[in-house]
Amino acid sequence: MQHRPLSLILSLAAAFGGFASSAGAASTATSAPSASPEAAAGSLAQTYRQPSAAMREVLDSKALPTYQVSSDQRTLAIIENRKYRAISELARPVLRQAGLRFDPATDSPQLLTVIDALTLRALPDGAERRIALPAGGAFHHLRFSPDGKRFLLNRRTDTAVELWVGDVASGQLKAVPKLKLHTFLESDLVWVNDHEVLLLSVPAKRGAAPAFSAPSGPSIQESLGRNSPERTQQDLLTNAQEAAVFAFHATSQLTRVDLNTGAVHAVGEPGMFTHLEALGTGGGQVLTMRLLAPFSYQVGWDDFAAQAEVRDVSGKVTPVGRRKLKEGVPVEGVITGPRHFFASPGADAAVYWVEALDGGDTRVQAPNRDRLMRLDAPYTGAPREVYRVAQRLSKLDFLEGGRQALVQDFDLTKMRTSTELVTMDGSAPGKRLVERSVRDRYRDPGTPLTRTQANGRRAVRVDGGALWYFGAGASPEGDKPFIDRLTLADNKTTRVFQSGRNGDTAHYERPLAVLDAAGAQVLTVRESVNEPGSVILRGGATLADMKTVTEAKDPTPQLRDIKREFVRFKRADGVELSFWMYLPPGYKTGERRPTFVWAYPLEYTDASTAGQVSGSGNRFNTFAGTSPLMLLLDGYVVLMDATMPVVGDPKTVNDTFIAQITANAQAVIDKAVELGVSDREKFVVGGHSYGAFMTANLLAHTDLFKAGIARSGAYNRTLTPFGFQSERRTYWEAQDVYQKLSPFNFADKLKEPLLLIHGEADNNSGTFPIQSARLYQALAGTGGNVRYVSLPFESHGYSARESLGHTLWEMSDWMRRQVGPGAPTGGATDAKAPAAR
Repeated sequence: MQHRPLSLILSLAAAFGGFASSAGAASTATSAPSASPEAAAGSLAQTYRQPSAAMREVLDSKALPTYQVSSDQRTLAIIENRKYRAISELARPVLRQAGLRFDPATDSPQLLTVIDALTLRALPDGAERRIALPAGGAFHHLRFSPDGKRFLLNRRTDTAVELWVGDVASGQLKAVPKLKLHTFLESDLVWVNDHEVLLLSVPAKRGAAPAFSAPSGPSIQESLGRNSPERTQQDLLTNAQEAAVFAFHATSQLTRVDLNTGAVHAVGEPGMFTHLEALGTGGGQVLTMRLLAPFSYQVGWDDFAAQAEVRDVSGKVTPVGRRKLKEGVPVEGVITGPRHFFASPGADAAVYWVEALDGGDTRVQAPNRDRLMRLDAPYTGAPREVYRVAQRLSKLDFLEGGRQALVQDFDLTKMRTSTELVTMDGSAPGKRLVERSVRDRYRDPGTPLTRTQANGRRAVRVDGGALWYFGAGASPEGDKPFIDRLTLADNKTTRVFQSGRNGDTAHYERPLAVLDAAGAQVLTVRESVNEPGSVILRGGATLADMKTVTEAKDPTPQLRDIKREFVRFKRADGVELSFWMYLPPGYKTGERRPTFVWAYPLEYTDASTAGQVSGSGNRFNTFAGTSPLMLLLDGYVVLMDATMPVVGDPKTVNDTFIAQITANAQAVIDKAVELGVSDREKFVVGGHSYGAFMTANLLAHTDLFKAGIARSGAYNRTLTPFGFQSERRTYWEAQDVYQKLSPFNFADKLKEPLLLIHGEADNNSGTFPIQSARLYQALAGTGGNVRYVSLPFESHGYSARESLGHTLWEMSDWMRRQVGPGAPTGGATDAKAPAAR
């Protein structure tokens, strides 16, 4: 049974003349004072509403395709994903256990990205072949075999997830009979050879799930003198009965499947497998992680104790290490002992793991925080240390061959990251490739290009002693994606391609694939303001030669009349700010219109990084879901991604959070008014998640905005007492900050109208739906102007078509009620308004 928040029940009663009480009266006051009683009653109707016809047309337009290149780089997959889900899909029975949400009927994740149509095109210039996807079920998760001759798809039906095998040359597709995949903990597979795979399936004879007609007793937890500062999470286990149900559904069978014959063979005994990774080059060994009972009621499944094991196709099992349960760990800390196991993709078939050297406590001073341990085959000897990492290891990517890896660490106290090239047998010191602030987009080297190995593993691609990097190319002139070639011997980088080269200032072009070892042929996706992304084959001496491989069609030509401009300016203390200014269709120069500001605050250690440019003016305009840009279609000016930097020492940056977001907002408003597009008296601010937190704080502490729209936010920081966002101090270490940054504490002063929207099944850490419910009650109880919309079955982000349409209706209707229709205001109001109260 779905439980609705009390505030919704009260609103429903008020709308239909229910019980008269102070709470009910508060519910009827959710409309702006200017709204008529009839309008207020209509706005409380408990049905899904639809936005304007202009919004609906864009919302329901065809999605642009996505692209995927096969392992052998001879085939381009053109994928048409389903744009939205139906609310009935979200309403399917789902289990919320151990920090997971899964479909118990099929042992698969609750939500899938469904493929509606699939086309394969031979590269570089072959014909396209439309793949006939049989009706029924939901196809998803496309992947190619290592040799590129086959492709695999999963299909979820009402009772199982099936494996379908396709032939690239013919396009024929067939199901593997009598096989039910198990995918909600691990969906990867290992290629044993060109026609056999190892994967996880539902055990053939596991019986029925445990069923309980009544609880066996109370849920009991106990902590005696032990620090266990766990971050707030949803969907955790609460009792032994839930643990039994979770264990049943988490149990899977390692299975060998012959794709030619459809033969299926169980390998070893079932277990609660969470990880399946090819080990070595032969395809006959895998590294698995298996959950161990007892489970925790404080943390999710990925922090449960687990056993690392090496398994082979005969069923032989060799334990290689054990990960402890993550409880009683310091804030932002890690467990002691082995964690994060890795399997070498090289012939040595070594197993690695990470161990903390600082007791797992980041607050402890230490010359090195982590070390890499190595265990060689046959995995019965003693492990040895091969490398020490200065800060906390955050990522490890093996290079092809397995002898070297890229090791990335993260300095939490300084918000910096570095990447080193490490020899994995410990025979040579590491070589630092890059070090930068995590917020420094201009120095971001990009992501190393990987290639599928014969066993299905992806490893960092090495061609002629060099790596390839794909990057966003952030710069003062906007994003200009690039391809770099990094020579390992001398750590020198050569730029092979960059968007905008050769004087092309009208297009945004991102790399898709490097088709040869020399980089003489590359695939890109090229777009402009008026052209959707098309796949381009580039060649020639400087990659200047271009040939269109596949061309996308514009699904929303009505958006081409929208004008977009990147605007840079400074706040009062000189920190660089910016926003993307969008002007609605039909806008005429000199018009001042009601304006919506959409933002998300970010923390920076220095002002220069805070002022870096993000985005590109050459991107193709396409709006989806609940994008605030949809408000353009109802005539409003939208200032998108207005920068909201909070600059300072990471340890104390939140001490000035309110002052800094106030200065940011004041500068944003001043600039828009100066440009002549906005009326100072008709600004509305909005944001999602931490942006919603920002929105409520701006309304509580300033008089800058007429109203606000806050989606899926957190408003009482005492409900997240062991840290939030970038705040690392606990509530008991910084009570004043937690209290001041909680809009809930200032509900009696927050009088500007506030629209609260929240998914009633939000499972994001810290943004429990109770955050919005309690702020609504506080505002309603102190005479505020507030409307609270709880979206059934939705999580932190909204995905059902019904929810998306209704959210857009709410946002547009709120704008109309608070600042009028999206039309010229007729006045040149530019007098400065007071910022802080």
